[in-house]
Amino acid sequence: MAEMDTSGGGHKKGPGVKKGKKLSTRVDLTPMVDLGFLLITFFIFTTTMSQPTAMKLNLPKDTDKPEEQNKAKESGALSLLLGKNDVVYYYEGILAPDGSNFKSASFKDIRDVILNKKKSTNPNDFVVVIKASPEATYKNTVDILDEMTINDVKRYALVDIFDVENQLIKVTEGSAAK
Repeated sequence: MAEMDTSGGGHKKGPGVKKGKKLSTRVDLTPMVDLGFLLITFFIFTTTMSQPTAMKLNLPKDTDKPEEQNKAKESGALSLLLGKNDVVYYYEGILAPDGSNFKSASFKDIRDVILNKKKSTNPNDFVVVIKASPEATYKNTVDILDEMTINDVKRYALVDIFDVENQLIKVTEGSAAK
């Protein structure tokens, strides 16, 4: 409990009586501090910590035989290659030997590319292949995975980039810099 120390004896009133010294009052706040720490401890133990958010990825089962692996039709495949400076390169089907079907877009424009390909393809055949170049950032990978969720793409895969595609990205970036 709080304690008040008012020592100084009784006072007499009247003329000719000297006023006594007025002593300051002292309030002991130790119990209040204890109560504060108890409340802080209570709220720390009873709050729920924020749960980390993670994206759920359904991965295919590993198979021993190559003919049992997941196959995709050329006409339904859309390959997205993540480059540096938030640029996305893409091509439909198989990459042409001369690179004529190799195109680039920004993250703002890639949604239209995905939606157009999705509309023009049988839903059972549509698959997006995502390949990140060494210059791509982690943010770009998460952004493209978010695009898959936003556009309701059911089948997509994260795959290692081929050397030919990586060289084509470097050539395209080099010609764009000039």
